[in-house]
Amino acid sequence: MENILPFNFLYTYQDYLSWPSNERWEIIDGIAYNMTPAPSSNHQRIVRELATSFNNFLKGKTCEIFPAPFDVRLPYQGEDEHLARTVVQPDLSLICNKHLIDQHGCKGCPDLVIEVTSPSTMQIDLKIKFHCYEMAGVKEYWIVHPEGKTIVVYALGSDGKYGRPNVYTSNDQLPVKVLPGLIINLIEIFQVLTD
Repeated sequence: MENILPFNFLYTYQDYLSWPSNERWEIIDGIAYNMTPAPSSNHQRIVRELATSFNNFLKGKTCEIFPAPFDVRLPYQGEDEHLARTVVQPDLSLICNKHLIDQHGCKGCPDLVIEVTSPSTMQIDLKIKFHCYEMAGVKEYWIVHPEGKTIVVYALGSDGKYGRPNVYTSNDQLPVKVLPGLIINLIEIFQVLTD
């Protein structure tokens, strides 16, 4: 993922709304990140399998899972929505507060965010988005590494910081902390990968 727009200008959600709809962008702390090229087929397979696991569990419940492209606007406290300097498109966003969902996506903090890494997004997912989601108060942040068939799970502590992560491999069962009762069988998630 590379920055194409100038660094000497801080962008907002209002700017974002004027950009071409056939391009995928994110803004983090006012810096624009180009989200092209499109994700790989293995990336999309993992997103599909995880979304299916969540959807099956969530039937009849109030929480919803949204795959990208789905705008998550993270305005700072008191910041006007159109002046928000952070707009991201997580691979999957779990939202349990219906009042955060509107026709444009989510205005506020999801309960859980999942990012599936690729060589072009690794640095952003591990560093920049990690701090972004921690500051926003995302309760769980999952980073999926398809090549290693692992998922690293960060949970927000009472101090508002992500503690030491739990690492799950392809033979593990992953309990979803924010959705008690949901346990994801990672054999099923990773078996869809192809060489």
